[in-house]
Amino acid sequence: MGFGSYDESEQENQEYDTEFEDEDGVSAAENTHDGDVEYEFTASNDELLSRLQEIKENA
Repeated sequence: MGFGSYDESEQENQEYDTEFEDEDGVSAAENTHDGDVEYEFTASNDELLSRLQEIKENA
């Protein structure tokens, strides 16, 4: 078989386990984080806008 080709018979005979238990998932609350994020910008607005214009011109 070449790259990108497949055996159609394999596609027809696939079985999927659709039985899900409550324990199978990930609890969204288990990855919560409390804290602060601070940013310090060293460039002026004019410098940032100039850089954005350069990026747009090169894209």
